[in-house]
Amino acid sequence: MIKKSFFAALALGGAFCLISWGFKGHRAIATIAQKHLTSNTAYVVSAYLKGEAMADVSTWADENRDLKTAPWHYLNLPLGLKHDAFVQVVSQSNNNVYSAILKMEAILKDKNTTADAKNEAVKYLVHLVGDAHQPMHVSRKEDKGGNTIQLRFDNKGTNLHSLWDGRLIDHEGLSEADIVKTYDVATPAQIKQWQLDSPMEWLWESYQISSELYAQAKPGQNIDDAYYQRYIQVTHKRVDQAGIRLAGELNKLFNAATAPAASSDLSTTLADNATKGIVIGNVELKDIGSFVGKTVSVSGKVYSSRDIGSMVLVNLGAAYPNQLLTVALKGKAKELGSQLSDKVITVTGEVIDYKGKPEIIITDPAQIKM
Repeated sequence: MIKKSFFAALALGGAFCLISWGFKGHRAIATIAQKHLTSNTAYVVSAYLKGEAMADVSTWADENRDLKTAPWHYLNLPLGLKHDAFVQVVSQSNNNVYSAILKMEAILKDKNTTADAKNEAVKYLVHLVGDAHQPMHVSRKEDKGGNTIQLRFDNKGTNLHSLWDGRLIDHEGLSEADIVKTYDVATPAQIKQWQLDSPMEWLWESYQISSELYAQAKPGQNIDDAYYQRYIQVTHKRVDQAGIRLAGELNKLFNAATAPAASSDLSTTLADNATKGIVIGNVELKDIGSFVGKTVSVSGKVYSSRDIGSMVLVNLGAAYPNQLLTVALKGKAKELGSQLSDKVITVTGEVIDYKGKPEIIITDPAQIKM
């Protein structure tokens, strides 16, 4: 639930809108990052997040924003700074996206920090790395990060900040899974270089882009297809860079780390995944057959189910025998069988092949979300 204080902060005119990069953008960044984690990092991150997927916590920092944390999402600067001046100004500043990223990483490095504090720090880091790559989050204070520069796009009113927060991405009409497939195309050389870059350089890149956007923006301007075609490619790159770099930061923090204690069921699941070198990721239901032997998260509608005594068989994508995936509920999870009819659920577990059909066996109710 979004806090009342968040709306108070919004009323004060901070340089932000409700969800930077939009829900799809932030979830895509988290999913791209998840794909590039080492197995141990994925294990540790999942433990600190108490089993929640990175994509599912990617907008938590926006949803829990208040007067104290609102400035953590952006950086206000005058235009016209050269690189050295930019670095000096940002280095001497505080209470912004740059200082917040450093603060979260310091919390995650501190061996004396509680698991709950690290849970929040991971959630913030997942989100703030995305914010740092949104050009209009490194922008001018006087126009509230472009929020007061009114434009038109798709025959609707918008503003420069909102255009970049989500309107460009939404215009593509891609699903979250297709965004990841389309955007996550970095070469090994690019991945290596991007992960060597510091948060200061991420922000410098955003500053350069926002400076260009300001130079082009005219109040009342109609954003045409030429603008869209040019800058949707920039959006692709910034989202991909954010995901790759988020993975890089988490790998630096956790690749050699030990996970905190978790519940017995969750510990078993995480330990199994780490041993197998598996990274949990979100996949399309139609593609589930390609992930046999891997642990994934997948969503789909329940079309039919059957209690066969030792387990409840739940069919996603179509009714038996044409189902795309069978979810076998065993143990404590079997109790969920009567609650799932006609619902869209998200299942996390290892995909196996059972008589030519993909199947996921669920023993912990926490592996299913409705």
